[in-house]
Amino acid sequence: MYFSFLKPLDYQLSININLPKFVQKPRQMTTLPNPEIEVIEEITEDLSAIKLWELIVFNDDINTFDHVISTLIDVCQHTPEQAEQCTLIIHYKGKCSVKSGDFEELAALRNEICRREISAEIQLR
Repeated sequence: MYFSFLKPLDYQLSININLPKFVQKPRQMTTLPNPEIEVIEEITEDLSAIKLWELIVFNDDINTFDHVISTLIDVCQHTPEQAEQCTLIIHYKGKCSVKSGDFEELAALRNEICRREISAEIQLR
């Protein structure tokens, strides 16, 4: 594309500007066919069956690593490696989701964790 500008002394200056192709030539839009949508199966799930809750354990300056690890192993049935990883996340990030499930199941776990003087909450995911 070329642009010409008139100079005061009656001679012209031409400038060549390279524009991207999509600016130079407008393309014509094509429409896609509108296929009919057929519902094969309607899925309905009970929201109470979906694990929407999670048990969060928070960091504190009182409990030792060993106490938190043994609590996660005893109460949440974590493997020793999983309990150690969760404890490190709790220490460095300030909290960690240690279990997810139904509210009733997590309430019992939370009560036992809090009984062992570790702060924990149940939150929606």
